[in-house]
Amino acid sequence: MRRGPLYTEDYHPQLSGHETFPLRYGWLKKAFDAVSADEGVADGGSIFSRNDAIAYFGVGKNMVGSMRHWAISAGMLQEDNRRLACTPLGNLLFGLNLDPYMEDPATSWLVHWHVAGRPEKTTWFWAFSHFPALSFERDMLIRGILSLAHERGWPRASSATIKRDVSCFVRTYVPQPVSRRANYEDSLESPLTELGLIRPTGGRDGFRFVRGPKPSLGIGVFGFAISDFWDRFSGEQNTLSFEALAHEPGSPGRVFVLDENALVDLLGELEVATEGAYRWSETAGLKQLIRIRSLSEEERLRLVERDYGPRAA
Repeated sequence: MRRGPLYTEDYHPQLSGHETFPLRYGWLKKAFDAVSADEGVADGGSIFSRNDAIAYFGVGKNMVGSMRHWAISAGMLQEDNRRLACTPLGNLLFGLNLDPYMEDPATSWLVHWHVAGRPEKTTWFWAFSHFPALSFERDMLIRGILSLAHERGWPRASSATIKRDVSCFVRTYVPQPVSRRANYEDSLESPLTELGLIRPTGGRDGFRFVRGPKPSLGIGVFGFAISDFWDRFSGEQNTLSFEALAHEPGSPGRVFVLDENALVDLLGELEVATEGAYRWSETAGLKQLIRIRSLSEEERLRLVERDYGPRAA
């Protein structure tokens, strides 16, 4: 099994914070707007922790905490020295109202990339980048992460904590059967269920990762992910092997659950999409992506915009 950030000595696992609630429609926009109006205030006095937070957001106290957690994990807000600020990506999507209600699949793909393609959210990263099989049951994920926690000596990584985290992970991607006892909030699905990345297999508690082409994944979001992965995986190098792009922990191939043919097809589109900054090469049987120049943050955001069509103009 490939090693990665989860196996370094200085890694700090995150197995909670969502208060057992998966991401809901509308949460990212609400959180962004609140911080945009409150930006620069120390988090101790921010809207998420004020006495009127429950009334402001119209949800329970635990959901307020979950909303904050998801907005940071999804890359819409950033935290520095207990201060919250809106990110450039958040400003693009919600400040400029490019997709305020998460109606476009590009937004869900971007959110998925941030929560599953980066090691901060331990269960998400491990499941997509380290779990060795396509089919699984909840208990398999729980045992795998618990074994890793014991191996790495992570404190406070109890079986109960991991079980709750895995449950939230599954509910993030798999539509849940509607219970008559569920209230309105509990019956809402996570927007990431629409990506179709994980599906039930028909058994009592069986699921599978859906590997293959992803028709709703645009070249803009894919190029954004490539640039992000390159910076973290091999920032000094100007070439990336197909093997790394397909199989390394946190790679686009792993996180987007692409098969090799689908990945090659997307890589072949990058030269035009990036105006020559990236070039896919299969010379002499050597498959690699060549970086002619790095993309600035502004260029990466413009790349994302192209996936939104006329609304981005």
